[in-house]
Amino acid sequence: MAEKPGANLFRSILFQLLLVLVTALALFPLLWMLATSLRSTPDYMRNPFGLPWPIHLKNLVAAFRGGRFARWFLNSVIVTGGVTVFTTILACLSALAFAKLPFRGSKTLLNVIVALMVVPPVVMILPWFIMYNQLRLHSTFQGIIILYVGLTQPFSVYLLTNFFKTIPNDYFEAALIDGYTKLGILLRIVIPLSGAAILTLVITNALWVWNELLLALTFLAKDDMRTLMVGITTFKTRYMLDVPVTMAGLLLATIPMLLLYALFQKSFIRGLTEGSLKG
Repeated sequence: MAEKPGANLFRSILFQLLLVLVTALALFPLLWMLATSLRSTPDYMRNPFGLPWPIHLKNLVAAFRGGRFARWFLNSVIVTGGVTVFTTILACLSALAFAKLPFRGSKTLLNVIVALMVVPPVVMILPWFIMYNQLRLHSTFQGIIILYVGLTQPFSVYLLTNFFKTIPNDYFEAALIDGYTKLGILLRIVIPLSGAAILTLVITNALWVWNELLLALTFLAKDDMRTLMVGITTFKTRYMLDVPVTMAGLLLATIPMLLLYALFQKSFIRGLTEGSLKG
């Protein structure tokens, strides 16, 4: 029995309204942050959810000049860049071994690595803190980068392993016949064919590292070593809970990641789509 046209129309309208509601809920924090950052403190105190009129741009200047914003921004770039580079290199090498160069116990090892994704980092803070103090890695860039690389490896290896498995084995056999080394196969065949997946991985890890607060707050205690997100938390004491200035700082910290996503949006979505279809 065919459904009535009215029922299909009602279902379509309901689905569209649901999408609009979900989109509004997702965008509301960002829009509220933007609106608050453009308001004066007295105006915000009168009505926290009011519109930013007249527009108050001094918060952005105060946030940029507050603390050591430029230094914190550079620290975030160093940490995020280092983590994404090392994570991507190690994940590509590991995924190639798991996907195309199986060895005894490889499946068990991969399952153990994947299982590590469910372990929350907060439960490991105390052991890490003690170990880092003993190794003198506390408040160092290399220490926090090693920590982040270890935390991002399980997901990275899992994602790339599933993607590398979809590459036909004929490509590997032909390359070996032509005299390519395994590293040459990775660089000249696997990576070019997996560009979308690797770019998706880079963006995902960069977003997480850039926005991560708890570990950076714990292991980068010195003021000149802080990342941008950690530095912005000091606005609460420096400006005595000046919410508009804090929101302005968060807005400035959000812009680089929004630009990163906007520039590579198509590749990011294609990587997620191909991974879901092939995985």
